[in-house]
Amino acid sequence: MKYYATGRRKTSIARVWLMPGEGKISINRRDAESYLTRATNMKFVEQPMVETGTREEYDVWATAKGGGLSGQAGAVRLGIARALIRINGEHRSTLKPGGYLSRDPRKKERKKYD
Repeated sequence: MKYYATGRRKTSIARVWLMPGEGKISINRRDAESYLTRATNMKFVEQPMVETGTREEYDVWATAKGGGLSGQAGAVRLGIARALIRINGEHRSTLKPGGYLSRDPRKKERKKYD
């Protein structure tokens, strides 16, 4: 059974699928650690699964586009959190207080000329 959700942050959009597995995370057909390069981005992506205790139960397959790597990591994180709620609605009480279900709407502000 696959569970799908979409996550967005700044100008990045991620489509995320969760399926039962052993905890592998791949983004754009590459291993997440090699794609995101920074360990902080990897921790950021894993947070919803660690918080709910499902890190080793589901494989994550995601496609991310737009923005930079940090924005894409934030979009994947939101997608994972939303997919976890589709799997089990009781995860909402854990994820909501941690801020994992909030979309970060900040965008670059336009230049104001004198």
